[in-house]
Amino acid sequence: MALTTKLYDNLPPDFVIDREYPGYPLPEGIVVEKDVYVEMRDGVKLACNVFRPNKHGRFPVIMSFTIYAKDVYGMHKAYGVSEACPFEGPDPGFWVPNDYVVILFDDRGFGKSEGERHFFSAEDYYDAIEWAGAEEWSNGNVGTSGVSYLAISQYHAAAVHPPHLRAICPWEADSWKPTPKFGGIPETVFFTQVFKVVPPLNPALNQTQTPTSYEMPPVVLENITVPALFCATWSDQCVHTRGTLWAYKVISTPPGHKWLYTHGRQKWEEYYGAESTDIQKKFFDYFLKGIDSGIMEIPRVRLEVRETYRKYAVRMENEFPLARTEYMELYLDADTGTLNFNKVTQKGKVSYDSAKGRAIFDIKFDQDTELTGYSKLKLWVSPEDADDMDLFITLWKLDAKGNVVYFDWCHAWCRFPVALGWLQLSNRELNEELSTPWQPILQFGVSQKVRPGEIVPCEIEIYPSSTLFRAGETLRLIISGKFGVETEWFGFGPLVNEGEHSIYTGGQHVSYLLVPLVPQQPAAAANKKTVW
Repeated sequence: MALTTKLYDNLPPDFVIDREYPGYPLPEGIVVEKDVYVEMRDGVKLACNVFRPNKHGRFPVIMSFTIYAKDVYGMHKAYGVSEACPFEGPDPGFWVPNDYVVILFDDRGFGKSEGERHFFSAEDYYDAIEWAGAEEWSNGNVGTSGVSYLAISQYHAAAVHPPHLRAICPWEADSWKPTPKFGGIPETVFFTQVFKVVPPLNPALNQTQTPTSYEMPPVVLENITVPALFCATWSDQCVHTRGTLWAYKVISTPPGHKWLYTHGRQKWEEYYGAESTDIQKKFFDYFLKGIDSGIMEIPRVRLEVRETYRKYAVRMENEFPLARTEYMELYLDADTGTLNFNKVTQKGKVSYDSAKGRAIFDIKFDQDTELTGYSKLKLWVSPEDADDMDLFITLWKLDAKGNVVYFDWCHAWCRFPVALGWLQLSNRELNEELSTPWQPILQFGVSQKVRPGEIVPCEIEIYPSSTLFRAGETLRLIISGKFGVETEWFGFGPLVNEGEHSIYTGGQHVSYLLVPLVPQQPAAAANKKTVW
């Protein structure tokens, strides 16, 4: 299907793409049990659909919990899955013929499940896992899988240690840790869009309360010890990228039992794709079936390095961020609008209208340069006419001709930059215990207003990514008072911006962009994709 939204009217022909992958009917040989009710510990009954092989035997279980209604399908219309594939959940048409049971639950108070609506109930997930692990068709080993909400809920289940839970596959799952997103700038649109696809309340099932946001109960990620296969995309920084990588970092699962699959494209397209389902199957075959699938011989990190929307390289790594990373400071020069390898001695200042202006800083690389990992922006700033300011940071790639290189994003196809960062200046205090030189973590809870015109330092976290710049290509840093990407899915406010904002560089005001430089080594050509 061609892209017709106005955002894409001026994109080059290469971006007019076909995203239709026709689905197929559910294969024969599958027993389908719909609306199976399972009683939770407090007597509330949750509804699920069970798909299992139509033959004798005991099989491992792959489970998901959803708020989007277990009976709402539609993924087959674009992603080449079966007509029974739920939104963001595992496809029974793939897993059941491979001798798995697939179970999809409606979360408490959603779809056909009873009770007061509740997000991410660890107790319900625990009870459902233990029920499935004891059924006559189960081999006692339960895994969890799913995207977004269906992934986040897995953290909560795994943290309370259901005895039958053997492995989890959180595919792009924000953990909302260790601090709120967007540097303290309120986001006001995304959850409104999400709740447009949540089914209405059903009073006949005693369903009550309609949350207006994801009221996430606390989860101790460090309590998670089961084997885990994570997925993070560089192109979903507004939702899942940061939290997924934080969870991958801090869970207590031994390093040899956790994997990270990174990519730069659409979350659903990749989740159901051939390469990713192959690695998911290897993972679950080993931990749920006890089959020597080869997963233990696979390096723990699949790293995808983007060059353009279509062109990327895949290589295997042992950790993330990469241990061999060389963090490099690129110094801002307000007078020339450049980023520089050497410190800037001349004092400079650039000001912009906080409502519609921006400050731009460029560096053209004279050799191939790979930036993979976390970036940070250290700035000296002042709101000239207010006591606070919102800072939106956008990193872009320009090709050798100066054209913007767009990457993919599920909320605006082919319109994503290299990376994003945010900060509301009054929230700039750092959590010194959690922060690293390349990832500043905000403390929050203390408001530090400034006097109009007062110059103060701040550090801004820029979310992780992986991008290759060829010789002659440019990294562009844009600082502004509003979000730097065109999309109807996200909005920020109320903003605190008023009047002019100023950025100071050089001399005693050393402002710099810290980037994760990866030393070049022999690797697959950037236009060659290798299989994990």
